[in-house]
Amino acid sequence: MGVFKFEDETTSTVAPAILYKALVIDVDTLTPKVVDVIKSIEIVEGNGGAGSIKKVTYVEDGETKHVLHKIELVDVTNWVHNYSIVGGDGLPDTIEKISFEAKLSEGLNGGSVGKLSVTYFTKGDDAPSEEQLKKDKAKGDGLFKALEGYILANPDYN
Repeated sequence: MGVFKFEDETTSTVAPAILYKALVIDVDTLTPKVVDVIKSIEIVEGNGGAGSIKKVTYVEDGETKHVLHKIELVDVTNWVHNYSIVGGDGLPDTIEKISFEAKLSEGLNGGSVGKLSVTYFTKGDDAPSEEQLKKDKAKGDGLFKALEGYILANPDYN
């Protein structure tokens, strides 16, 4: 098994507590509203906290697919959220799982700084392709910007 880790950082004008609420607490209901390709997010095991499994159903290239997210940590106080994609027909055959460790902190002028660590656990020793990494990053960036945009367009959201 190969292990390949990548880091990313982004900023937002939205305060970390509000951004965390949208990205973690309300993500199951907000995401299908603001991202057209996401059809549903449902808890299939647990209560939504650590140890829970969520099924994310989406459309890609005209085909309905799903991935299973295992929630590993929800730390509202420190704005940390860790989860892994552990299954589903949307997980590439060469990947065992993909783990995400996300942390928000206070940024400039009341905004946020988001740090994301992504670890790919492959079934073989080959690293994910550049194409796969770019595609996955684009999906993550798109989700972040869509939820951030929702907050900015709805100033009463908190």
